[in-house]
Amino acid sequence: MPEKSINEISADSRRLFTKANEAAQRENGDYAIALYCQVLEKEPGFLECRKLLRAEQQKKAGASSGGFFKKMMSGAGSSPQIAKAKMTIGKNPAEAMAIGEQVLNGDPNSLAALRIVADAAVALELMQTAAFALETMVKISPKDKALVIEYSERLSASGGDTRNGERALQELIRTSGYDGDLNQALKNLSARTTMDEGGYSAAAGGKASFRDMLKNKDEAVLLEQEKRVVKNESVADRLIGEYQTRLQSEPDNLKIARELAKLYAEKSQFTEAFALFDRLKKTDMASDPALDRAIGDATVRQFDFQSSQLNPLAPDYAEQVAKIAADKVAFQLADCQKRVEKYPTDLALRFELGVLYFQTGKYSEAIAELQKAQQNPHKRLSAMNYLAQCYSKRKMYDFAARTFQNAIKEKPVFDEEKKELVYNLGLALEAMGKKEEAIEQFKLIYELDISYKDVAKKVDDYYAAQ
Repeated sequence: MPEKSINEISADSRRLFTKANEAAQRENGDYAIALYCQVLEKEPGFLECRKLLRAEQQKKAGASSGGFFKKMMSGAGSSPQIAKAKMTIGKNPAEAMAIGEQVLNGDPNSLAALRIVADAAVALELMQTAAFALETMVKISPKDKALVIEYSERLSASGGDTRNGERALQELIRTSGYDGDLNQALKNLSARTTMDEGGYSAAAGGKASFRDMLKNKDEAVLLEQEKRVVKNESVADRLIGEYQTRLQSEPDNLKIARELAKLYAEKSQFTEAFALFDRLKKTDMASDPALDRAIGDATVRQFDFQSSQLNPLAPDYAEQVAKIAADKVAFQLADCQKRVEKYPTDLALRFELGVLYFQTGKYSEAIAELQKAQQNPHKRLSAMNYLAQCYSKRKMYDFAARTFQNAIKEKPVFDEEKKELVYNLGLALEAMGKKEEAIEQFKLIYELDISYKDVAKKVDDYYAAQ
């Protein structure tokens, strides 16, 4: 079942859709939501209608009192409607999707309901609709690695705006550090973005090769590399051979040189990788922050490779591993400091440096960087989380508790990030001797996720002592 435009739905559905839009314009949100739902029951593939419905659901939720947020705190995943939808999805995915929307009418940030909509859409082969549901889920839970990767893959498969997926992957990579799965997902999606922006979709249908449809050979080679690299050893070796040949005839091709250097690093051929990186640093590419990042990533790979080559049976194995780990952290810190000096207004870099300071126990330095980083709206909550932890490490528990509380106020959705904030607030209150206030924080998590860290033990011990 393909997605439909307004011109492809029935006349009755178009009339209902027009009425729904008129109701929305008159600020009659409840009536608009009811009508949009009626349209979608008839036309589940009408994506434009679903997007407008989601906007009205969010608008209604935003205008509601604390009852909405209270509902979110309790979680919608255990509701009878969700259970019914899960049982229905295999037999009647359209009905399951309609049930999911009914839950979203009351709680538009219900991950359980959005999952129902996404899975039902896949069952109905409504790939853009599934991607739209996953997009909302990623906004709610941007640190969920598996979810972000699933979203990027769904975007690629559906032909949606892959740049949104790239941004989600890049943000997670920036906050969580190097991750092979995330980097590979980003490479795959970047290849699709290149194809879409260049108008190469005809190649997918076999009408022409990608190389013929690209505007220049450089783009063709880079696209092929993004699609094929790191799949297996033979592919990487073949690509290295191709790039080496290209550089012999085109020694000034900086793009090929950079990609070849990255491939060398991925193959643990570090001498060749850094020789190329040194060449690139003497060219116009020297001012490219992406080159700085590539060199840093390659150096981290080198430390990891050195650690993997150690003999685990050696008597000083543990000491050698510890030394390499310490050298790796020292490099990451120095490298990030240099990049901050080079790009002082990049608040995301300030955040990265603050986290590295925190991880190395330099809490005063971390506080200075994280206070600046919280001005970045995309890093604000994470920066506040680390900032408060710095205060706790310095036993400034009143500062820590206040910072955690301020961050929690800005986070209405009780996702993994909020769990961490609430848990850390509980720890700070515990350290202040406020045991009753602390246990209330742990109870909030216990009600939603009994398996989170040690909240079950904390809550059980509290009741056992009563």
